[in-house]
Amino acid sequence: MDEKTGHLIYLERVADLIELSTGEKFSPQYIEGRAKFSPYVQDMMTIGGADLDFVSAIIVFDFQNVSRWAEKRGIAFTTYVDLSQREEVYEIIRGELRTINESLPAYSQVKRFVILHKEFDADEAELTRTRKLRRGALHEKYHALLEAIYGGRRQVHVSAEVKYRDGRTGMVETELRVADV
Repeated sequence: MDEKTGHLIYLERVADLIELSTGEKFSPQYIEGRAKFSPYVQDMMTIGGADLDFVSAIIVFDFQNVSRWAEKRGIAFTTYVDLSQREEVYEIIRGELRTINESLPAYSQVKRFVILHKEFDADEAELTRTRKLRRGALHEKYHALLEAIYGGRRQVHVSAEVKYRDGRTGMVETELRVADV
């Protein structure tokens, strides 16, 4: 809502707005676009729905920037998965989300989040070739993660097949932390 004119301003197509159980609508692309300004966030998918009463997010952190940040602070890690679940990484992402939330109406602020154990991948149908989120595929693939976020759980076990660049495949199993902003 523009305070000067009283006009309602939509920043994307009305069909792309997501309605919460409260009846309020939010713009996922606007929130995700704000996250792109963070040096620590590579991708973010905001979640909400008619049966959900708050906005949450799945975060893919920028490994290059976060690993440099961790090394400068003497934070030891071995892999992307290991670094993704460190308390220190959750703290910097939480800070970034708080900054984003300051510019949003209360109903569209991100309340809970998970840092994903891997990057979104076009080869796994999570992104288009132009790096746009495939929301339907992501909701289906990470259904257990969403249940944990909205079910009030603090952790969720994930098991995922990983495809390496050389064509090999493997399995990654880990516990992902669910955190409050």
